[in-house]
Amino acid sequence: MSERVAIVTGGASGIGKAIAEALADSGDQVVIADLNAAAGKELADIIGAHFVKTDLSQRTDCKRLVDETLAHYGALHILINNAGFQHIDPIEAFPEDMWDEMLHVMLTAPFLLTKYVWRTMKARGWGRIVNMSSIHGRVASPFKSAYITAKHGLIGFTRTAALEGGEHGITVNAVCPAYVRTPLVESQIADQARTRGISIEAVVEKVMLEPAAVKRLITPEEVAALVVYLCSDAAGAITGVDWAIDLGWTAR
Repeated sequence: MSERVAIVTGGASGIGKAIAEALADSGDQVVIADLNAAAGKELADIIGAHFVKTDLSQRTDCKRLVDETLAHYGALHILINNAGFQHIDPIEAFPEDMWDEMLHVMLTAPFLLTKYVWRTMKARGWGRIVNMSSIHGRVASPFKSAYITAKHGLIGFTRTAALEGGEHGITVNAVCPAYVRTPLVESQIADQARTRGISIEAVVEKVMLEPAAVKRLITPEEVAALVVYLCSDAAGAITGVDWAIDLGWTAR
């Protein structure tokens, strides 16, 4: 299928940026959704994409993103629910407003965007939805209660949507990376050191890499390559799966 149209949330940096670039390289028309207008517009200019400034914590922005995509391109084939952020605190100190915002962005927004794209994908008889979960959608770690709750919930939603979408040619999968070399992960290191009472070096060695069989961080491009495959016709028989790209974290 040529001239496909794809939305990538959180597409201005990190994993989302790599996915947007990879889809554009594959010949897809890409809509980058992000709060960072400067970075989003710069990337859109480079790869020939369309940028929509979007606050995924707001239901109206989720709807506007889909409406603007359909108005601009007249079609919508792929949805990549990638946007996310992290906050690290023990449960008793975890800010309640932060809990609400994290679940809005990483769980409610993927539901809303899926709901809003569903009708057009169903009418076409073809669609690809990829939800960016995390290795923390499969296993837990301390001090990340909202993030882990959202990512576990996203896998459950992925499976439900896959069951509903199968007869309409819509596949829905989740990708579960371990630590990827992105600004999001790099910003976590100091917070992890603070909450655990260990050094920055120990965070990388003991928290991020000790459970892994392959002792390195994943690159965003490695995650993007898996996403591009899941969006292809070759992956038409794959749905409802949470794909680990985790350096062997869950092999134990």
